Amino acid sequence: MNQKLSMSDLGRMDTSDFKQSDKIPIVIILDNVRSLHNVGSVFRTADAFRIEALYLCGITGTPPHKELHKTALGATDTVNWKYYDATIDAINELKSNGYHIYCIEQTQQSTMLHQTNLNGKLAFVFGNEVAGVSDDIIQMAEGCIEIPQFGTKHSFNVAVTVGMILWETFRQSK
Repeated sequence: MNQKLSMSDLGRMDTSDFKQSDKIPIVIILDNVRSLHNVGSVFRTADAFRIEALYLCGITGTPPHKELHKTALGATDTVNWKYYDATIDAINELKSNGYHIYCIEQTQQSTMLHQTNLNGKLAFVFGNEVAGVSDDIIQMAEGCIEIPQFGTKHSFNVAVTVGMILWETFRQSK
């Protein structure tokens, strides 16, 4: 019989060990994400993949906030994050530090996720739940990545999208 692992079997790091551990050179940029539940979920996913940082921009909520903490489950204590009034400032900083910037958006020239080579220092921009990534930010990126979809809807929840992008990036790195 297959049995679930206990918490001690999982061998999780404590907060101090996590803070000192090597991170995957990926920065997630949230461009005006309005839902605090989505932001909290992204913190939790960023912790799970041990990415370098999360950049919260514009109207995106920041810790501490009760609604954000509800889904982050403590990841706001482990994941490095910064706030920027303007997403353009976050992107300019990352570009000057050698990051490749990709927007996760459906555009005329977007590349399907499974056809994108995801190596090096990467920053992924995820947009507002209604408007998507800002047009001016799309113009600053090296490209746009699209996740194939086959149903009647034309978008995924932003927190789900972050998980898919990080999983594919992790998969390619192995």
